[in-house]
Order: sequence, then structure tokens, then C-alpha cells
Amino acid sequence: MLSSLLVKDYMIGDHLAFTSNTNLLRAIHTLLERGLSGAPVVDENSRLIGFLSEKDCLKAALDASYFRRDEGTVQDFMSRDVTAISGDASLIDAIQMFLGKHYRCLPVVEGSRLIGQISRRDILKGLEKLRREAR
Repeated sequence: MLSSLLVKDYMIGDHLAFTSNTNLLRAIHTLLERGLSGAPVVDENSRLIGFLSEKDCLKAALDASYFRRDEGTVQDFMSRDVTAISGDASLIDAIQMFLGKHYRCLPVVEGSRLIGQISRRDILKGLEKLRREAR
């Protein structure tokens, strides 16, 4: 059953994404305000170029305390080696990725273009909805 369910049907399409020149403090505030653990970073063509996680933000705080730097921009602290998943991938693929790594959410791409993101919680909500509908 899970193999026929696709990521694009469970992802959040109206997603938050930062640009590389977004002020880091503004990005952190936005993540906290929306209750997110991170967000993709895109270029002017909506291509995925990075990811800003809570962990990246903690590194920025530590860096600021050691070096007394100004906050900087998202590009100064984002992870550039980003794991993404295709919208046409199955939920099984997404679950395996979540189990194999400590990711809380994954950017969803079509080619290199960001189309959404999916979290562990999105998958669980979708499975719970399917279970209720099956009754």
C-alpha cells in the first residue's frame, strides 16, 4: 500500500524557503514563528541551493559568541550538501530516508526546482488520515 503513495501527495506545497541573502536573524525568527526545524534555500529560479536547519542556526550563535561577529546571512551558515527527494518518490522512499538519517524534513524537488517539503509529521498525518478513511 505505501509503495503506491507518492511524496507529492503528502508534501506541503505552500512551503517556506529562504534566499541566500536573507538576514540570518530574520530567518531564525521566521523558523521559530512557524514552528519549523528548518527550511530550504533557493536561488532566483527556485532551484534548491541549500538548507538552513536549527543546527545551522546554533552553529551561527556559537560562532557569534566566539568571534563576536554580526549575524550575517543565510548563505554564511546554510548547509550546501542537501538531501532532497523527488515528488514522484514513494512514501516508502521518504520513510527510509528519515529512518536512515536524522532529518526532520526533506525538500521536495522536480529536477533541481523546489516544489515543496515533507516532514516526518506530514507522513504520519497522512497515514493517520488513510487509516481513518479505511474504517
